[in-house]
Amino acid sequence: MNTKRDFESKANHLGDSGGTPVKTRRHSWRQQIFLRVATPQKACDSSSRYEGKARTRDETSKRARKHPADRGPWEPHHIDYSELGELPPRSPLEPVCEDGPFGPPSEEKKRTSRELRELWQKAILQQILLLRMEKENQKLQASENDLLNKRLKLDYEEITPCLKEVTTVWEKMLSTPGRSKIKFDMEKMHSAVGQGVPRHHRGEIWKFLAEQFHLKHQFPNKQQPKDVPYKELLKQLTSQQHAILIDLGRTFPTHPYFSAQLGAGQLSLYNILKAYSLLDQEVGYCQGLSFVAGILLLHMSEEEAFKMLKFLMFDMGLRKQYRPDMIILQIQMYQLSRLLHDYHRDLYNHLEEHEIGPSLYAAPWFLTMFASQFPLGFVARVFDMIFLQGTEVIFKVALSLLGSHKPLILQHENLETIVDFIKNTLPNLGLVQMEKTINQVFEMDIAKQLQAYEVEYHVLQEELIDSSPLSDNQRMDKLEKTNSSLRKQNLDLLEQLQVANGRIQSLEATIEKLLSSESKLKQAMLTLELERSALLQTVEELRRASASPSHPREPECTQPEPTGD
Repeated sequence: MNTKRDFESKANHLGDSGGTPVKTRRHSWRQQIFLRVATPQKACDSSSRYEGKARTRDETSKRARKHPADRGPWEPHHIDYSELGELPPRSPLEPVCEDGPFGPPSEEKKRTSRELRELWQKAILQQILLLRMEKENQKLQASENDLLNKRLKLDYEEITPCLKEVTTVWEKMLSTPGRSKIKFDMEKMHSAVGQGVPRHHRGEIWKFLAEQFHLKHQFPNKQQPKDVPYKELLKQLTSQQHAILIDLGRTFPTHPYFSAQLGAGQLSLYNILKAYSLLDQEVGYCQGLSFVAGILLLHMSEEEAFKMLKFLMFDMGLRKQYRPDMIILQIQMYQLSRLLHDYHRDLYNHLEEHEIGPSLYAAPWFLTMFASQFPLGFVARVFDMIFLQGTEVIFKVALSLLGSHKPLILQHENLETIVDFIKNTLPNLGLVQMEKTINQVFEMDIAKQLQAYEVEYHVLQEELIDSSPLSDNQRMDKLEKTNSSLRKQNLDLLEQLQVANGRIQSLEATIEKLLSSESKLKQAMLTLELERSALLQTVEELRRASASPSHPREPECTQPEPTGD
């Protein structure tokens, strides 16, 4: 009460003083914060604002002079702002003219229950719409990421531009319902691949060619891997992890999809190589496989690329050259030398003169399918032909490349320049030369020569072992190695023989079915011929009957028999 009386006396004193200037006093930091937040002021030169301010302060002083007993229960206790001194500047967002220090009282319109219900419904619908838009944005972003990855993957220059007519032919074959069970014409597919493969359909076309291979060879190789799901393989650990990680940075280092260290491309490539090393324990991981898997990954998803890698390795027989003993790779080098000897004798003699064997330049071609040194557009065309014709395409491409550049190779006269030309200059051939090479490969047929050269290699190996002056232990070791390799080759030949026998049996069964259907057709033809002859005879009789004049027969008169009467 004493505090209130003191406050009222001060208010009376200030009210009586009238026009005397207000004496400012220092206020606490809390009051400063409160005044800046609750009653922001804005500097203004208009006299109306100051008049309103003075009027408000006078009314406030009069209210403060009232005795507490004279106030009603509803009347609040007002504070005299005049004794707080000069007010702080107003906020620039505040309107200039106000009714009081706290601004005009806000009058809110009360809403009915129906309006509130409508507002709630509107808010709920907007929230649902926002959630849907967020999901659609996420899908759109995912599709944009997929499109961006696809653009990054297919960032290479095509060798053979695919015309619209050829693209239409491919799209018709790919969109055929139940295509995995239908055998397409081999000549039609050969012609389509020769005319070009559209880049954006290349992965799907490779899968289509793999399906046609399975339909053509219905008895698969016995060395098929276990059918382990891809996701289950990814959960396991591999002992080849270190070797795979080292080769990730060396695989297509300039391509934007694989250039980022441990980016999306390298991680997908690591997953494929890891899964295959677990699936094929004998091969595991070998240098060169990363390039093969990388080419597949550029044209299809990760799991599909893994399936196609399995197809190339097991069904196409590519895994033989990646075995630890590398015997098949040695045979391939011998076969390539023999092809050069038979088709390009002068080039073969030039290379032999400088002691340049094919393993110095051609081993990466076979292990990486030309992907480690040649442009991606050229490598993609090589893969097109491999899926169509098999692994002998590698020999055709190597022979065509060396033969087409024979004059330039013959100009070099020492080992270093020849090998450097074949390794570095030869892969940078122009688009015209690349397309010429691909066209030559389609016209070549060297399957019989390759088989003959493989037999030659084994015969020469046996002769060399018999004629070499070695100690008994060395000879025994060589014989054991040769026997082990021959056992593997015999197993491979037995598998091929079993597959061939199975094909023969299926062909014989097909021939029997055709013969039975032929006999049935012959019987049907005989019956039809008999029916035809009978019908012709009937037609002839009808013609004769219609041609001869018809005479009506007169009725015969019969005499009645005499009766006994």
